[in-house]
Amino acid sequence: MSLLWNAEHILLQEEADRKARAEAFGHADDHVTANTMPTELIDDPQNTKEVESSPTEGPPTTGHIENKPRLLLMGQKRSGKSSISQVVFHKMAPHETLFIEATTNIKKEAMHSFMEFQVWDLPGQMNYFDPSFDAESIFGGVGAMIWVLDAQDDYLEPIGRLTETILHLQQTYPDIKYSVFIHKTDSLTDDFREDTVRDIIQRITDDLFDNGLENPPVSFYPTSIYDHSIFEAFSKVMQALVPQLPTLEALLNTIAASCKFEKVYLFDVLSKIYIASDTTPVDMAAYELCSDYIDVIMDLSEVYGWDREDEEDTERAKDIRAQSAESYVSGIRGYNLYLKEINKYLAIIGISKEGRFEQEKALVDYNVQMLQQSLLEVFARS
Repeated sequence: MSLLWNAEHILLQEEADRKARAEAFGHADDHVTANTMPTELIDDPQNTKEVESSPTEGPPTTGHIENKPRLLLMGQKRSGKSSISQVVFHKMAPHETLFIEATTNIKKEAMHSFMEFQVWDLPGQMNYFDPSFDAESIFGGVGAMIWVLDAQDDYLEPIGRLTETILHLQQTYPDIKYSVFIHKTDSLTDDFREDTVRDIIQRITDDLFDNGLENPPVSFYPTSIYDHSIFEAFSKVMQALVPQLPTLEALLNTIAASCKFEKVYLFDVLSKIYIASDTTPVDMAAYELCSDYIDVIMDLSEVYGWDREDEEDTERAKDIRAQSAESYVSGIRGYNLYLKEINKYLAIIGISKEGRFEQEKALVDYNVQMLQQSLLEVFARS
């Protein structure tokens, strides 16, 4: 009963704040959509040509993605922007990114997941602040900007261009959230990596401060496509675009306490980005286990799963469609992992070290079912 009461209390608070956050989240119907392929676009330098392809929606449409939350990938040429996008959103193997051609035009993709959003990959050689360039078409409505900085290359010029970009955008678009991916840090030694990251952060912070921007809204993440750091960094960026984040964290805190979980994540299973977690510190070893666990579940689903909507409309078929996927493993490096499907895009993963977890699983099942209902209600109100 404690979990039920807490969930209802949290939902009441969410309802009270809903209208204030609705504008930041976008249209109310953007949180669940049909599973379509990412957008393919043909762009000229001024981004006036768009073609969206979908296997289920008939002919290509134009201009459909412009109103969705937008995430920009920026940085110098060959810094790794396109590789990041391919690894995170298209499941490309990291070693295959060596054959990706350089981006010459703005590449826009619409991602269909727990919420619809856009990822724009911007070429590093373009001057977006030239007076003849339509900056509003690019930066208007942007939720987050990711600047990819190659830690293995000379980074003084990219830092100068980054600070110039932030100072310019802050005047016209003060709501943009900035993240710096200090990229390709995997090949650096531990000491040199720490020194490089510290130097980059200090230089950017000092440059912005010297130009009158105190406490800049910039986050820094060391990243590599060869480990889970890129997914962790993208998770933090995406959380800034989710207005229900405080409500989700409160619900996950409740389930963690009720089920004695060490850590709880709400994952987008298609990209392995977690859109929320409880407020305890992230354990990277446990997070990597969860990420690998999702890979296993997705691979099994591709082999043994089926489209529930294709079932005949019988009572048994309705019962099957009403069920959510669930999985549980124990004794993995001392962890117990519990996965429960929330909807076709989201799943909750709880991590426990409790020796009696298996005996208490029936209570965990009930509590997580209550959490699932609460989460679906939160997204339905968005």
